[in-house]
Amino acid sequence: MTDHGEIKIFTGNSNKDLVEDICDLLGIKVGEGSASKFSDGEISIDIKETVRGKDVYIIQSTSSPVNDNLMELLIMIDAVKRASAGRINAVIPYYGYARQDRKVKAREPITAKLVADLITSAGADRVVCMDLHAGQIQGYFDIPVDHLTGIPFLARYFEDKIQQEKTVAVSPDLGGVTRTRTFAEQVHNIPIAIIEKRRPKANVSEVMNVIGTIEGMDCILVDDIVDTAGTICKAAVALKEKGAKKIYACATHGVLSGPAIENIENSPIEKFVITDSIAQREEVLNSDKIEIVSVASLFAAAITRVNRNGSISQIFDDAFTQE
Repeated sequence: MTDHGEIKIFTGNSNKDLVEDICDLLGIKVGEGSASKFSDGEISIDIKETVRGKDVYIIQSTSSPVNDNLMELLIMIDAVKRASAGRINAVIPYYGYARQDRKVKAREPITAKLVADLITSAGADRVVCMDLHAGQIQGYFDIPVDHLTGIPFLARYFEDKIQQEKTVAVSPDLGGVTRTRTFAEQVHNIPIAIIEKRRPKANVSEVMNVIGTIEGMDCILVDDIVDTAGTICKAAVALKEKGAKKIYACATHGVLSGPAIENIENSPIEKFVITDSIAQREEVLNSDKIEIVSVASLFAAAITRVNRNGSISQIFDDAFTQE
């Protein structure tokens, strides 16, 4: 099997712990480089080792501060392109602006597409990302996209913590049904339920109805992104009112901005499980309700397969069939 030569991994400031874990699994060191700011706030990138002809992977979540992390990614791509990197792979565990994926009212931008254009124009040859808010974002790129999922890692957390006949996976909205069904199939093929809601404005949701049997059952709410946690906490309250027993929640990306921690702590949710796609502040790390599972092995496997022209889908075939 041919490969693309020596792997070089660089990162900005968004999620250094995850990058270190990925490199440890790959048995390589993080490339020498830094991302800092000039006194006026402009981003300064310094790549301190050769990348000529190398297979370069820039790992950077575009999480808060979103614009700084995005600019670091773009400028790092430009830096290694101008240094004659053999191939440039943008590895984006969390893709910011993904929720602005379509026009829902007049004169709205489609920012997810704009960001895709910027990454492509900067010089990336390939993108590796995980659980995009909308699958069609893959089509916003004019370069290959490998779309990973953190669902197997979330499912694995619950495998030995639930009773199959007494647990139901719950989608907090109609759009997340496919994700929830995938999760449910991996957790002993438990049944699913759906929460139907109306969202009057951004970050505000109103629970309307629960579709499915949840009375007397333990429930696991499954989502892709949790930001202020208002939606998922209101969903937990609705489930409790409908007779659910224990309520858990999980999401691939824990944005957890604004009152998120307060909302989670004051909710009926017993445990909230997220991945390490986004670096978390101390308040999150110290919460007894929040558990973090690592997806470093997923990205390490993906990088190895991309480098060797291997199958990415095989990673998930293995994950879905793992006992």
